[in-house]
Amino acid sequence: MKYSRRSVLSAGVAAVAAFSLSACGGSTGSGTAASGAAASEGAAAKPVTLMLNWYPYGEHAPFYYGVEKGIFKKHGIDLTIKAGQGSTKTVQATGQGQVDFGWADTPAVLANIDKGVKVKSLGVYLQTTPSAVQVFADSGIKTPQDLKGKTIAVSAGDAPTVTFPIFLKAAGLSPDDVKQQNLDAAGKIAAVLSNKVDGLIGFAHDQGPTIANKSGKAMTYLRYADQGINFYSNGLISSDSYLGKNPDLAKAMMAAVSESFEAAIQDPEAAAKSMDGKDPQIPPAAVVLDQWKETIKVLTTEKTEGKKPGVNDPADWDATIKTLADAGLIGSVGDAGKYYDSQYQPK
Repeated sequence: MKYSRRSVLSAGVAAVAAFSLSACGGSTGSGTAASGAAASEGAAAKPVTLMLNWYPYGEHAPFYYGVEKGIFKKHGIDLTIKAGQGSTKTVQATGQGQVDFGWADTPAVLANIDKGVKVKSLGVYLQTTPSAVQVFADSGIKTPQDLKGKTIAVSAGDAPTVTFPIFLKAAGLSPDDVKQQNLDAAGKIAAVLSNKVDGLIGFAHDQGPTIANKSGKAMTYLRYADQGINFYSNGLISSDSYLGKNPDLAKAMMAAVSESFEAAIQDPEAAAKSMDGKDPQIPPAAVVLDQWKETIKVLTTEKTEGKKPGVNDPADWDATIKTLADAGLIGSVGDAGKYYDSQYQPK
């Protein structure tokens, strides 16, 4: 099923503990599915583990919904989801074979591959960066230029922070124009809620809905992409070793994830509800729904609009690599084949 950004928006627009969701799936499928084809009836599905980039939040709704709807089982996959503690840890755990697949931020994937971690991206789903400066709508900050003289909470070393100078330059500002306060993820949210900072840098589909829910106030997002700064975000990865042994299962996994995203786009409310009670770290239901709706907005670029979720364009990969190299997150501009294997793309 294909969709456009317009149709997507109209359609609906964490302890690293493993928990099996196999009981939520309906039917039984077959073992390894070839090239993402549906599994034949009657055989047992293949156990597969997936580690998220963080504790479960709205972005992850398609995985839970895909289990609930039997999509993974149809593709021969008995999926177990594990919470994560940051994309770097997820990449490393995947590379070490602790899990079969990982869901991780592309800058962290590329940086770790450069350091020798043996993983590959199978496809990126969040293709427009969700990186944004997030402020209260009543803060008086309406444009990037309004950030001059303000204090923004950041997390040193993460992709939104490292690429912040590029965002500022595109907006006609210098790094010295904005004071940066380094805090961890929870500290950034607390600082905004207590008005100790004017805003924070992070993913607009993650922190923003949480802050709005806790404060009862609307948020404004100054998105990097609106300043022409874009790079790939979260997607599916696996280790070179696992892919070498399970190429057909990897294709089935990509097909199942893509189909699950399609289903979640078509029914955001049901997708969000599928996360209820699955983990104590999951945000309130209203936040999960807002997070998923914000995620839908960043699933494509101009080059992939109308294509299946997870289908990547070579030009977007090249642009991502150049932006991350310019920011110093990876060593140099190189061939995307070092990081990404297109053979697993959903058909």
